Amino acid sequence: MIRLGKWLAVAALGISGAAQAEQVGEIGVDWAGNDIVIEAIPDPEVAGVTCHIAYFDRSFIDRVANGNWFEDPSNSSISCRQTGPITVGDIDRSEDGEDVFRTSRSIVLKTLRVKRIFDEANQTLIYVAHARELTQGSAKVSMSTVPLYGAD
Repeated sequence: MIRLGKWLAVAALGISGAAQAEQVGEIGVDWAGNDIVIEAIPDPEVAGVTCHIAYFDRSFIDRVANGNWFEDPSNSSISCRQTGPITVGDIDRSEDGEDVFRTSRSIVLKTLRVKRIFDEANQTLIYVAHARELTQGSAKVSMSTVPLYGAD
């Protein structure tokens, strides 16, 4: 069953980003039907690296009871691991890095993003999950690293 938050994102803006997420878990957290959703996101430019991201998905009951129909919280957690032989493709090596994945978390103003930054000196890929908001930045951030020992 597609969740209301997912449906709103797909209906309003569609899911965008370089990588496609696959839901691998869902944990019910209360009687109102709110869930923690866990998705697997393979890095499209670095074969052998998969990130798992967990985020809160508000239920229909919670939206009716509390209002704010079109928005989910910015909270998320990320963990990235080597899941096969690592082959680094044509990645952005700048300090700004590049988006690996992004999806809408509200109809207009908020996007959940996973950004990859390459720490060349330490041969490490850094993955950062954060919310980007049009009018107000969010300090909620989660980070994971993958060392590149012997990667191609």
